[in-house]
Amino acid sequence: MQRDSIDAETETTARAPAANVWTALRIELDRVATDVRRRIDRATYRTQQHAIRFPLATVRRLLAVLTGGESPDPASVAALRGRYEDLLARDLANVEAGLYPRALLFQIPFGSYARTLPSLLLDVPRVIRRALARDHQDLPAGVDAQRYPSYFRRNFHWQSDGYLSRRSAELYDLAVELLFAGMSDVMRRQVIPPISRFMATAGARDMRLLDVACGTGRTLSQIALAQPRLRLYGLDLSPYYLQIARSVLADVPDVSLVAENAERLPFRSRHFDVVTCVHLFHELPHAARRAVLAEMHRVLRPGGLLVVEDSAQLAESGSLAFFLGRFAADFHEPFYRDYIGDDLAVPIVEAGFRLESVEPHFVAKVFVARKVAGARGPLTIHRGATANGRGRSRASRRNG
Repeated sequence: MQRDSIDAETETTARAPAANVWTALRIELDRVATDVRRRIDRATYRTQQHAIRFPLATVRRLLAVLTGGESPDPASVAALRGRYEDLLARDLANVEAGLYPRALLFQIPFGSYARTLPSLLLDVPRVIRRALARDHQDLPAGVDAQRYPSYFRRNFHWQSDGYLSRRSAELYDLAVELLFAGMSDVMRRQVIPPISRFMATAGARDMRLLDVACGTGRTLSQIALAQPRLRLYGLDLSPYYLQIARSVLADVPDVSLVAENAERLPFRSRHFDVVTCVHLFHELPHAARRAVLAEMHRVLRPGGLLVVEDSAQLAESGSLAFFLGRFAADFHEPFYRDYIGDDLAVPIVEAGFRLESVEPHFVAKVFVARKVAGARGPLTIHRGATANGRGRSRASRRNG
C-alpha cells in the first residue's frame, strides 16, 4: 500500500511539468492569436478609412475648384494630416482599452451611402449655385418657419432645405462624411470613452443619457452599442432629422426622441446622469451657447457627466487656423467666426461645471466636465487637467 502511494505521488510529480508546459503553450498561443487579430484589425481598419478618404477628398477638392476656394499651405496640410493619423491611432487604442467595442470600427453604412450618393451628386449643382449666389434663405415651401429661432432658419453649409426637410436629413450623414474625409463617425464616438469610464465607477443602477442636438441619431447608435445599459434620450430642433433617427435607432430598445429647442429643454431638473452634445455650439449665436449650457446644467444631476464634442477652436488648434477660417468662408456658418474665438471651456465653467479635460480630435475637440454641487474654483482653464469653477446656472442642432 505504501509503495502504491509512493508510485502515484511520483507519477503526479512527473506529470506536473508537462501540464505546466501545456498551460504555458496555450497562454502563448492565445497571446499570438490575439496579436494576429489585433494586427489584422488595424490593417483592415486603416484600409477602410483610407479607401473612403481618398475619393471623398477628391470630390472635396473638385468642389473647392468650382467654388473658387484657395489652397492651404504645406504646414497647414501637414498639421491636418498629423491630426488625422492621431485620431485613427486613438480610435484603435480605445477599442484595445475596452472603452468601446470593435464593431464600431467597422460600422460605416456603405450600402446606405451608396444608395444615397446619386441623390447627393444630383443636389451638388444646386448647392454650388446657392453658394455662389450667397443665398442662405432658400428654404422649402410649406414649412412653418416661425416655429424655429431665426438663427436656425437658413441653409447651413448651403445644403438644400437647411435642416427643414426629410430630403436634407437623408443626405446629411453622407454629406458630413464627405466634408470630414470619412472621419465623422470616428470623431463622434470620441464622446464614448469618458462615458465608459463614468459608467465603470457608477455601479449597476439604471442611468439616463440625453444627447442634445441628436440629429439623425448616429452618435446615439454608437453609444447604444458601447453602453447598452443606458436609457437613451435624444433631442433635436428638426422633426425631419428625428424621422431618420427613428430609423437609425430602430433596434435600440430603450430610446426616446423629442423635437424641441435646446435653449428650453423639456425635462425636469436633475433628470439625467449624462448629457452629450456633438457639433451644435458652432451653429449657435454667442448668447444661445450660454443658454444651452445653462439648460444642460439644470437637467443634469449633481455629480453627472457632461461630454461636448464640437469643432476645433483657435485656443488649442492654431495650426488649423487656415482650415477653420476657410470653413467659415466656404460654408454658410454665420456664427462660426465668433465660435472659434469663443473658447467653449470658459462658458462651460461659467455655467457651473467643473471642467476635467479638453482633448483635440482631428478637426474637433471633446470637453469633459462634471456638475458638482457647491464646487468653487478659478475660471482659469487648464487643458487636459482639472479646472474647477462655478458660475451662474440658470438651440438645437447638429450631431447626427
